Amino acid sequence: MNDSAFLVLFIAFTAFMGVIPFLFRRFGIPMVISLLVVGMAIGPTGLDLVGFGSRALKFLGSNPATTAEHFNSLVNSLGSLGLVFLMALAGMEADFKLIRAARQPVIALSILTFLLPAIAGYFVYYYFLPNDLSGKLLYASLFASHSVGIVFPVMRELKLSQTRFGAAVLISTVITDIASIILLAVSVQLFRQTSHTSHMVASETLSIFDHVDSSLLGNSFTPVFLLIVLIYLGVAIFLVNKAGRYLLKVFQPGEDMLITLLLFVILLTALIGECFGINLVVGAFIAGLGLARVVREQDMMLFRRFESIGYGFLIPFLFVSIGMKTDFSAFSDKGNLLLVGLTIGGLILSKVFSGFVAMRITGFSKGEGVIAGLMTVPQLSATLAAAAIGKDLGILEPRFFNTIIILSIVTTLPIPSIVRCLVDRLHLKDRIAKYETPRVVENEELL
Repeated sequence: MNDSAFLVLFIAFTAFMGVIPFLFRRFGIPMVISLLVVGMAIGPTGLDLVGFGSRALKFLGSNPATTAEHFNSLVNSLGSLGLVFLMALAGMEADFKLIRAARQPVIALSILTFLLPAIAGYFVYYYFLPNDLSGKLLYASLFASHSVGIVFPVMRELKLSQTRFGAAVLISTVITDIASIILLAVSVQLFRQTSHTSHMVASETLSIFDHVDSSLLGNSFTPVFLLIVLIYLGVAIFLVNKAGRYLLKVFQPGEDMLITLLLFVILLTALIGECFGINLVVGAFIAGLGLARVVREQDMMLFRRFESIGYGFLIPFLFVSIGMKTDFSAFSDKGNLLLVGLTIGGLILSKVFSGFVAMRITGFSKGEGVIAGLMTVPQLSATLAAAAIGKDLGILEPRFFNTIIILSIVTTLPIPSIVRCLVDRLHLKDRIAKYETPRVVENEELL
């Protein structure tokens, strides 16, 4: 691969990634949507601008196919690191006072937005394949999962992340994701037991459960896995908090090495979670949660530096990489319109209804209930990853996998704009802000 060709392509891509969101901003389109559009435009199933640019730079002596392959690999890798940063920042922004104040809506949202969509997904799959229990459970887990990667940036852009409303939606989203991961693991284990599938089918993953005989735990898999998740959550938060406090004692807040070591702690926490079958999204959020009190109570400058690295560089690659993976060919299959319609309709109705009911019974207004329900609708990385696992193992047929791709596109693109319009039109920003916990002014700030 020619370094000059790759550098020119990357510079053009960076400019494109900066200009398009700037132009879209003039029309009130959220940054998340504009970056997804950028990814769709340059991706292989869109305008394929990466392929076009690679071929145009052939005169530099580069191989177009190799250049495009290395470029796509870099964008995907930076996107994965951006997801880690996004979830870690979401955990760091969690205010424990708000979490305690939002205990009731968190419980209500977590239970209802998991159970009702899961039941809807179960019966949608049941309509087509009533005898496939593992498939029904997998589809239920897909319906129950949320997209923290969409929820958190939207709330942050609307300045709702530091409110009781925002804390309730964010924390319940993470809890629901954990529950959906557990349900996914149960469905995979059940499929392996009923079909006698070798444990080496998914041997390329880090999870220890994909490298042991599926009959080793038998029917005790679910309680054992749940116990492992609970132990991991508690131990990870405790050890990450201790490590963060120790590093702040050893290093000065402005030292670059401190950022490097804290990033190592976050990545290591997420990696250990992956080894126990716990999704990277959850592990990164737990690491951020462990560092929340450290960076918010002792050194907010450190948090701002993490924000600059994340939102200034890495996180945009996450949404661009998601857009690049969009498969528009899934829309060409007209034979499964009923499946697509039931899946999209069932998910949206169950999510909005469950979020609305949960917020209403805990004292929020109708408008806030609708917005909370809409926040749980987008299906992105976690849902697509789970669907890909189901497809690779043979649990999901191609028609179901293509339907999930369509679901991801349909639920991801319009929701942030709809939420923003509702917040503005219903004048909910000021009403939601009344739930914000008053900030204590330090003595130094009075000077």
